[in-house]
Amino acid sequence: MLNKNLKIFIAGHKGMVGSSCWRKFNDLGFKNLIGVSRKELNLTNQFDVYSFFRDKKPDIVIDAAARVGGIWANNEYAYEFLMENMLIQNNLINASLINEVSKFVFLGSSCIYPKNAPQPINEDYILTSSLEKTNESYALAKITGVKLCESIFTKQSKQFISLMPTNLYGPNDNFDLKTSHVLPAMIRKFHEAKIYNKQNVELWGDGSPIREFMYVDDLVDAILSVCENKMDSYIYNIGSGIEISISQLADLIKNIISFKGNVVWKKEMPNGTPRKFLNSDRIKKYGWRSNTNIIEGIEKTYNWYINNVLN
Repeated sequence: MLNKNLKIFIAGHKGMVGSSCWRKFNDLGFKNLIGVSRKELNLTNQFDVYSFFRDKKPDIVIDAAARVGGIWANNEYAYEFLMENMLIQNNLINASLINEVSKFVFLGSSCIYPKNAPQPINEDYILTSSLEKTNESYALAKITGVKLCESIFTKQSKQFISLMPTNLYGPNDNFDLKTSHVLPAMIRKFHEAKIYNKQNVELWGDGSPIREFMYVDDLVDAILSVCENKMDSYIYNIGSGIEISISQLADLIKNIISFKGNVVWKKEMPNGTPRKFLNSDRIKKYGWRSNTNIIEGIEKTYNWYINNVLN
């Protein structure tokens, strides 16, 4: 068990993953959680980050800070996705190394793997083939973070661990139609179509891609497990183990929201990677499992959207 007096810095503590981490660790009685807003600390500024670490001296760092978005945002802001994410993670990783942080948890994404990777995807498939073009910049940034952690883990024997979660959703997700991921975008589209009595909801692609979705609290359980254990590898996939097509997901959300109209697929728009299904056996050796049913998770997320975004 972790000492409840450890100083734990959660970078990005207001975002979906960071806020879920904060709730979990706070509920467990950790007394020295450290969070800072963007206005208080610019994570892209090396000097400011190093000064912050010298002052706070965290024992554990959870890097949940990143610029994220869906297909449109990745295409539109490729430079920003690459540059900002590399600056943020490089500053956090190096400051943690210099200040002898005992555990660094880097959060990546399943998009780091090749577009046509064998399924299910193992951790050693990284850099074995070309990436999906629609999220290439974000993936490249995250790959550099993984490789930095790998170098520190293997050459300096320090616990700098990378977690590659599947498609996440939950409270504090981004519901902006231009910059959000597919699941929160669907929640908003179907809700607004229901409220305004629309006949159709338009969705990108043809609905055929296969995805794996996971409620954010399940990832946080994995983060806690990594903090509590001495890990024997530098990288771990974190997946729910349940596959669903985008068209099936649309039907599921449509039913949960009770939208009675039709789904119209814009087949001229990109689908993204055909299939992404993670092999999470490596992390399961430490007792972790994804426990949230997708229907339960979407219902919780939709209720949060109604009570917090709309209100």
